[in-house]
Amino acid sequence: LVNMFKRLLMLVVLGAIGYRYWDGTHVPAIATTASAIPSFDFSPRLAPRIDPIQKPVQGVPSLRVEHYVVTPLAQFQVAGRVLSARRYRSDREADLSPVDLAMGWGRMADPAVLREIDISQGGRFYYWHVDVFPIPATEIARHSANMHLVPATAAVAKKLVSIAQGQEVRFKGYLLQVQADDGWHWRSSTSRDDTGAGACELVLVDAIEVL
Repeated sequence: LVNMFKRLLMLVVLGAIGYRYWDGTHVPAIATTASAIPSFDFSPRLAPRIDPIQKPVQGVPSLRVEHYVVTPLAQFQVAGRVLSARRYRSDREADLSPVDLAMGWGRMADPAVLREIDISQGGRFYYWHVDVFPIPATEIARHSANMHLVPATAAVAKKLVSIAQGQEVRFKGYLLQVQADDGWHWRSSTSRDDTGAGACELVLVDAIEVL
């Protein structure tokens, strides 16, 4: 009877843990400490038709988050269309970033253009394929990106998991570098012109809105 009770208790605990992840209430540890990083307002110029806005940081501290040191690299804000959304639960990066959004801006936010482009995500990458280019390949590459999003608050974490492909959104925060105590590291791209491994933005998000 004792062993049966233990097994039942384990199933309840595992079910509760699974439910936390399934319903989007899992909040990475950084959300308890990110308030130490100063916020800033959305730019009035920000719109899906323009490139993301990036500015240098001055006097913004690194944070100790459990066994990670998180360092802001630049202020960052983007408005555009969600080309694809993907949740992650089991990889190491999910300790910090539970959601990737592939974002498009400029003509990569135009539904007529996007109808001609097959888009997918997986393994923390974003992929696109065309049979006939609706716009030049360089424009596709420079006006879209896969972004690893780190929620700065529980409210942002909950909002992130509700974002869906096709929506226009805007969000802001900081591009990050992460260094783990065991030597593992993760660093954001700071350019919109790069492609391939290392070209994704790693963003601490303190505000996100559907447009």
